[in-house]
Amino acid sequence: MQGLSEQALTQVAQYFSALSEPNRLRILNCLRDGELNVGELAERCQCSQANVSRHLSTLAKHGFVERESRGTTAIYRIADPSVYALCDLVCGNVMRQLEAQAALAQSFRHE
Repeated sequence: MQGLSEQALTQVAQYFSALSEPNRLRILNCLRDGELNVGELAERCQCSQANVSRHLSTLAKHGFVERESRGTTAIYRIADPSVYALCDLVCGNVMRQLEAQAALAQSFRHE
């Protein structure tokens, strides 16, 4: 982040903001296995198609997914696979924190 302009920092914040919604993370996780249409994503994420479409629009705006029309169906796929490295890094950190908290809570129960 060092040396980034205010405009660049704003764009970085917006990038992370796009990842701050659990349903968007679910969508990205579903797309990890390959291309899906809105209906398939809605079913897998247990959301309405309208909700999934809204989240896909945000993800596309920030370059995470891309859309391809096939006849009357829109197919979505990951546009930037590096998002998985970022998410895996963050998720690993969160899991370690949760495990440490659980271990601490367990130690208090045994006292």
